[in-house]
Amino acid sequence: MARFYADEQFPFPVVELLRALGHDVLTVQEAENADQSIPDEEVLAFAISQERSILTINRVDFIRLHRRDSNHFGIISLYEQS
Repeated sequence: MARFYADEQFPFPVVELLRALGHDVLTVQEAENADQSIPDEEVLAFAISQERSILTINRVDFIRLHRRDSNHFGIISLYEQS
């Protein structure tokens, strides 16, 4: 079982699927961190404090954060195809 922290824009149907597969997924909304314009650095810091990997569709910013400091529990980035 993996532990994830889904950022604000991450699709909830994917969260539900991961949970159905037995993974522990905490969303930004469940952590009461939604609609607060929290910077990505703080989102990652919260995930680290909870020993969780980030689930995001915000590839560019989280790749930048990873390149700055790779000491985290993982960043999983999805993107939508049109």
